[in-house]
Amino acid sequence: MNIILLEDVDKLGDKFEVVTVKPGYARNYLIPNGKALIANDTNNRRLEDYRRREERAESKKLSVYQDVADKLKGKTLKIGAKAGTSGKIFGSVTNVQIIAALKEQFGVEVERKKVELPEEVKTLGTYTLNLNLHKEVIAPVEFEVVAE
Repeated sequence: MNIILLEDVDKLGDKFEVVTVKPGYARNYLIPNGKALIANDTNNRRLEDYRRREERAESKKLSVYQDVADKLKGKTLKIGAKAGTSGKIFGSVTNVQIIAALKEQFGVEVERKKVELPEEVKTLGTYTLNLNLHKEVIAPVEFEVVAE
């Protein structure tokens, strides 16, 4: 079954892309949750209008995303965590902790799904993460996990 994606879906496709999926996946999950439309003639004609509107909105957001990336460039984020004597922390550092630290230390608000951690952070030290703000703007951010 051919569908038009209305938002980015992991391991399936990007927004406004026409993809083929199994009918059950489309009918039971994608379409009811507002993630896709059936790719019929009417919706295919509307697709160009959706794309034009989205491009106008994204071009306005692009400058904001670029400002956020410039604001974070060269800065190190500090995240406190409880750790044992060997430097191993209890639990791990999550996206939620990183978002809270970004807001607290730099005044930057980012969605949780835009934070991409390279690996599980389970020890004290310095790491680098990527903020996928936009397809054209990916901001690398260094963060240091310190003992509380």
